[in-house]
Amino acid sequence: MRNTLLLLLFFISLAIHSQYTDVINSNRPGLSVSAYAVGKNVLQLEAGVFYEQSDHAIRNTQSTIWGTDLSLRYGLLFETLELNYEGTFQNQNITYTDFGSSENLTDFSRNRLGLKFLIYDRYKSEERNKPNLYSWRANNVFQLKNLIPSVSIYGGATFNLGENPFYVGDPTVSYRGMVATQSKLTPRFVLITNIAYDRISTDFPELSYLVSLSHAFRNPKWSAFIENQGIDSDRYSDILLRGGVAHLLTDDLQVDFNLGASFKNTPTRIFITAGASYRFDFHQDTLKAIDDQSANGNGGAIRKNTMKKKKKKRKRRGKGAEDIDLGTSKNQKKNSQSGTIDF
Repeated sequence: MRNTLLLLLFFISLAIHSQYTDVINSNRPGLSVSAYAVGKNVLQLEAGVFYEQSDHAIRNTQSTIWGTDLSLRYGLLFETLELNYEGTFQNQNITYTDFGSSENLTDFSRNRLGLKFLIYDRYKSEERNKPNLYSWRANNVFQLKNLIPSVSIYGGATFNLGENPFYVGDPTVSYRGMVATQSKLTPRFVLITNIAYDRISTDFPELSYLVSLSHAFRNPKWSAFIENQGIDSDRYSDILLRGGVAHLLTDDLQVDFNLGASFKNTPTRIFITAGASYRFDFHQDTLKAIDDQSANGNGGAIRKNTMKKKKKKRKRRGKGAEDIDLGTSKNQKKNSQSGTIDF
């Protein structure tokens, strides 16, 4: 019971720190997932449309794919907890060159629901967020300590509804786990990594990774990214590279564009995506009693005997001023007796 209580207190202490930001925090335009949640009572919609050309050299097939992807994120209960739905619905038209025939497949290629929780916030400490007033280099240049990331964990389920032609034989529900990290390399560069194990309990579980590097331009409304994705499964394995840009139109609206390709010809994949993210902001800051606030955010705690020292200094200053006044009156008396007047 004692261990359970300690664990509960640990998670509550993590949840106290706010994840809410003044501007939208979107996972787009890439597929990588940030370590941070959107913030309590924030509902965020991230959606896009895509086109892909996929040709398989061994099967001698050519495919054109149209589709849409959707992500719904909601800050649930705590600032550090997020409920997340991700779905991709696509239509694939496959032409079999050897046989002169074609086939059309339509269904979800991604359909999952899960929870993400921040277990370690690299920047939770107010001291760590303060700029170095003595060094421009310390604030703007990459340092090895900047690689230390914030870390979140994800647990969820992948749903295979009906006879899905993309995942034949898979059960209706399989499971997914992920670790997401986020490092602020410099004020302009952010590194995100995801390691996921998907479709657990199926005959074809999938291990994947994502590494994404984002850069904010001098105009902070514009940013660019480059992303590498690796997929390893008995059903499908690949290495993909994508890159793109995002533009912040308002504090709650972002638009984006990206394109990418694969590194092999079984199949060769070339794809292009455009989308947008919008935030419905119902967040309200939680009031915190002054007794519960950290003294470090207001110049540090008051030290013992600090006020006494100040009183002593004041007394010394008062005594010095008294001596000056006494000395001045003595001089004035002396001068008046000698018949001279000081101006």
